[in-house]
Amino acid sequence: MTNRVMLISPAMNASLRAARFDDGCSLDAVGTSQARSAAGALARAGRVLVSPTVRCRQTASALGLDADDEPGLAALDVGRWRGRTLDEVGAAEPESVSLWLTDPAAAPHGGESVHDLCERVGAWLGEAAHLPGRTVAVVEPDVVRAVTVRVLGAPEPSFWRIDVPPLTATVFSGRAGRWNLTLGRPLARAEDD
Repeated sequence: MTNRVMLISPAMNASLRAARFDDGCSLDAVGTSQARSAAGALARAGRVLVSPTVRCRQTASALGLDADDEPGLAALDVGRWRGRTLDEVGAAEPESVSLWLTDPAAAPHGGESVHDLCERVGAWLGEAAHLPGRTVAVVEPDVVRAVTVRVLGAPEPSFWRIDVPPLTATVFSGRAGRWNLTLGRPLARAEDD
């Protein structure tokens, strides 16, 4: 039996535009409009999930999805850096940022390390592998990166080399834990999977 997991990145908001660590910011007008215009572009799914962030919930709603919160797909916990821009943190704590970007096990912000995120979402994907049919989840870009790292068996430092544009679908399909990957398709074509 083939399983299919489609991860959808959230629409644009002011935090994404400013390279700000999530601060609970809502979608902006452009992001909301783009998500609404993509509503109906997704094939039916047996499970529809959402990362418990404001922009993911709002994206799911704008897409017309009735999604359940999935804590296992929560965004990377950046601790005390939450709400600050990467430039602000880099100016105040350059050594901490450098460590964070080079050592996947480091969490100088007091939150979760990239390694821990990869482990958490890898465990979730392992569970999803046993569920029949299609799962659609609206998740933060860091969750898409972490799942991609796990599926490819890539070294964790490659996490930072994966770009995930807003409102794209990344599809993982496979059976018995062997996954294939389709990266970042615009939602307008996501139904072709």
